Amino acid sequence: MILQRWCYFIPAIGGKRKKDFAQTTSACLSFIQEALLKHQWQQAAEYMYSYFQTLEDSDSYKRQAAPEIIWKLGSEILFYHPKSNMETFNTFADRMKNIGVMNYLKISLQHALYLLHHGMLKDAKRNLSEAETWRHGENTSSRGILINLIQAYKGLLQYYTWSKKKMELSKLDKDDYAYNAVAQDVFNHSWKTSANISALIKIPGVWDPFVKSYVEMLEFYGDRDGAQEVLTNYAYDEKFPSNPNAHIYLYNFLKRQKAPRSKMISVLKILYQIVPSHKLMLEFHTLLRKSEKEEHRKLGLEVLFGVLDFAGCTKNITAWKYLAKYLKKTLMGNHLVWVQDEWNSRKNWWPSFHFSYFWAKSDWKEDTALACEKAFVAGLLLGKGCRYFRYILKQDHQILGKKIKRMKRSVKKYSIVNPRL
Repeated sequence: MILQRWCYFIPAIGGKRKKDFAQTTSACLSFIQEALLKHQWQQAAEYMYSYFQTLEDSDSYKRQAAPEIIWKLGSEILFYHPKSNMETFNTFADRMKNIGVMNYLKISLQHALYLLHHGMLKDAKRNLSEAETWRHGENTSSRGILINLIQAYKGLLQYYTWSKKKMELSKLDKDDYAYNAVAQDVFNHSWKTSANISALIKIPGVWDPFVKSYVEMLEFYGDRDGAQEVLTNYAYDEKFPSNPNAHIYLYNFLKRQKAPRSKMISVLKILYQIVPSHKLMLEFHTLLRKSEKEEHRKLGLEVLFGVLDFAGCTKNITAWKYLAKYLKKTLMGNHLVWVQDEWNSRKNWWPSFHFSYFWAKSDWKEDTALACEKAFVAGLLLGKGCRYFRYILKQDHQILGKKIKRMKRSVKKYSIVNPRL
């Protein structure tokens, strides 16, 4: 089998053998890439077998670059090839680690992730431990980050063990003779995990699973100040890339700690700027709506319009309910200008996007409750002449009949196209 021959065909750098195919290595690389794009794994494997000769290229630059290219292409092929197996992948990975020491750490980390994907936690941990102690080559900044990453993934494995031990501990009574032993075991694993993860999350980057694991342990042991400091740094440190999840983690933490509303609003305000359609925006609206500050209540209206600007939210009945209710409340409170500020930038595209005759028929057929909420919003914004509003008004529905009548009266009284306003 061609995959098995791979593992014994990789020569040591500097070895000699005859080139047994006509195409150049660059052409061969193109064929491999094309086969990968088409998911032709067997064909890619056959080309790959020939591409190994680049390890003996006379051009030193190409020869040095070859191991990483071969590893990336080869691991991709072996991951998806229907006849590939664990033994073949492991043998290939072990051989590639030792061809050019520059790639040892990177390949070890990716090999460990492959093992994790297949549920081989012990093998993955052993692989990471071996890589952690690798001392060959120069100490560069990129090497340092790789070491930190390897240690952090090792920490994640320890976190997994800690989680299982914590679950085991929760099932024991404190008077149980085994409680103290399990509690000590849980503590030992948390210490190891913390030591392995803490260094990585101080380096600018996106470290979501590591941060979540570390914070969970800090909270478990009552170090809420430490947990908040980690999350605050992760969300606000300008050296770190913009990351919506960082603000989500901080908000959820503050929510668990029952922090003041103002703190939660300040966190969600940043998330709103990054992802205005996020599901937490409805919670953000609720916090703003309850605020005593007028600027917050005005922002609460802006947030609802912002959510419904996105196609993925057009069927969100909660968002429409909130908007229908809040529009009426805003207009009753003599804040017509707030509504006009939001509507002026949308009046040329929202009618066809949300309130067409087609959507009226479709929404009524799929979800009458959604259709009623949208019709009320349409009536308030476009008046009683809106086709969506008129279509829903004409429908005969025994349960929703009274609601539709109340909606008709409210639109007549509060619609922004009503000259009495």
